[in-house]
Parts: sequence; C-alpha cells; structure tokens
Amino acid sequence: MSSVVRVPGACTEISYKGMRFLITQMPNDIGMNSYVEELTRYKVATLVRVCESTYSPEKLAKNGINCVDLSFPDGQAPPQEVIDTWFELVRTQFTESPESCVAVHCVAGLGRAPVLVALSLMELGMKYEDAVELIRLKRRGAINAKQLTFLERYKPKSRLKNKSNGGTSSGCFIM
Repeated sequence: MSSVVRVPGACTEISYKGMRFLITQMPNDIGMNSYVEELTRYKVATLVRVCESTYSPEKLAKNGINCVDLSFPDGQAPPQEVIDTWFELVRTQFTESPESCVAVHCVAGLGRAPVLVALSLMELGMKYEDAVELIRLKRRGAINAKQLTFLERYKPKSRLKNKSNGGTSSGCFIM
C-alpha cells in the first residue's frame, strides 16, 4: 500500500461545449475521505478508473459515486472496447443527469485519463492539437508521444454531439 496521501486540489477541470471533465491522480484508501469531498464538490456521479485497482470503491459508493473500471496499459492508447465503453458511459451519464460530473483517473493523471478526455473533446468538435494544448495547459506533462500519435490519427465520429440542442451538451465529466 502506498503511503502517499492524496492531495486535495490535484484535480484538473476541463470544460467544453457545456461538458465538464475532471482529471485526477489515483486516490488511495488513506486519503479517500478528502478525495470523496473533492469529487462531491465537483458533483461527480461516476469515477472512471483506467489503471489497476489500488483502493476500495466502497467509500465512493456510500457517497453516491459509481466507480467504473476501464483499465488499459500505462503509456498506451486505449483499445477500441475502452473507447466505446467510455463514450457510452459519458453519453448515458450526461443524459440521465446533466448537472453531474464524470471523473477519470490513472496513476498520475498524466496519460491514460487525459487521453480519454482529449477523445471526448475531439468527439465534440475540437481539433486534436487544441484538445492536447488545453489539457497540457492545465496539466503540464500530460499525454506522451505514443498517445499523441494515437490522438493525431483518431477520426472523430461525433459520438458525443447532442443533435437535439444544436450539437452541444451541458454537464460535467470528470476524468
């Protein structure tokens, strides 16, 4: 078990077209109380874990936060199954609760989690360069060269655009 206590304030909020995403580092059981408080402050309904499990999601569940595992290897781009599940989760969460947030974390909040946020931004119409720049502006060191190449080659399919309101959505997505 890690002795590092999660530091409140280590979250990065990304907003675009009415959607809010929160990227965080991995919590641990020792700092879970402050982590839950922070997620609650951002109105997080779902936390997506894209790394190995190192904490019990029990305290999250007791506070009304659903924890979803979409793990994939560190330093890599997400496999298609993770991408598809991610977009379905984001669409569903926003449709069911427009004011809620979806959070996402990997170990340091610099690779896997920011890549999923970048994919969402791109699906909402942002160019990959702008998505990466926005994330790196707020989270220095995010997205490695292999992940950057993946994002550059990714072809958005407008999977998050809401046709009923002119292509924009409102809500919070925390990653």
